[in-house]
Amino acid sequence: VPAAWQRPYLNIFKHFRVEEWKHSAKEGDVAALTDTRLKGIIYRIRGSNPASSYLQLPRAGTQSLGLTGRYLYLLFRPLPRKHFLVHLDVTTEENQVVRISFSSFFKEFKSTATWLQFPFVCGAAKDSACDSVSRHGVSGAAPADVPWTCLVLDLSSILSLYLNCRYSHLRAVKLCSNLLVKNLCTSDLVFDPGVTFSKARHTDLAHRGIAPMPREMAFPVPKGEKWHDLYDYIRFPSEGLKLPYDSIQRSCPSPAAVSEEPVCPPVTLTRAVCDRLSLIHHITSPKAVSALWRR
Repeated sequence: VPAAWQRPYLNIFKHFRVEEWKHSAKEGDVAALTDTRLKGIIYRIRGSNPASSYLQLPRAGTQSLGLTGRYLYLLFRPLPRKHFLVHLDVTTEENQVVRISFSSFFKEFKSTATWLQFPFVCGAAKDSACDSVSRHGVSGAAPADVPWTCLVLDLSSILSLYLNCRYSHLRAVKLCSNLLVKNLCTSDLVFDPGVTFSKARHTDLAHRGIAPMPREMAFPVPKGEKWHDLYDYIRFPSEGLKLPYDSIQRSCPSPAAVSEEPVCPPVTLTRAVCDRLSLIHHITSPKAVSALWRR
């Protein structure tokens, strides 16, 4: 169970002050940019070789993040017509370090006792010229109109399904080129961009551990638009699968749309947690922030 400071979620970039580069490291072409569409700072990691440029947390390989949240959230966009690579080092309850890697460069799933390599299948934006094929994903480099994606990795299920190991904590993250990254978070809750706070509080979604997306983890949705028409939501491993996929790809629109039980029972989203999330959402809203400044 995560420590109190990690609940209900932990914003990794914010907590470790990634922009100061004291607890994180960068190599090659890594830049902080202001994205007007997403209304915030994003990090661009690019290079001719996926491993030549990267953003790494923590700074030293001998250190550990020590984050125990079951789900890792990566809000990112692969650079168009490029390959990307991500490494996650996790520690099992048996104190074994396992590297989980995923990349658009990988052609097939490979595994050893200490390394899992998953191909990542990039989808194209809705209503694109090649929507009928690439909206569901094509292997290889990202398409020209690849959308921003919320990737939710169930680290506990990945270790259980593929290595029969029990998850303890996230040790390190290495984001390699070619990527745009908005945020990185951990939690024991499944956040769904299509769920409102009132819906989570008054439906059975709360009992399944499904919560509204916190503001600092959310992508903006213009008035009249729908989140799932603009962005991709990928949960891996997907719920309800008899056998796990050997690649990470878009499968269903949201966890709220899936009726089958997940591989492992989720935590219960209590009213107290829901209220805390609602409070966090409120105090980070533009109106609340401007009100605080006026004081």
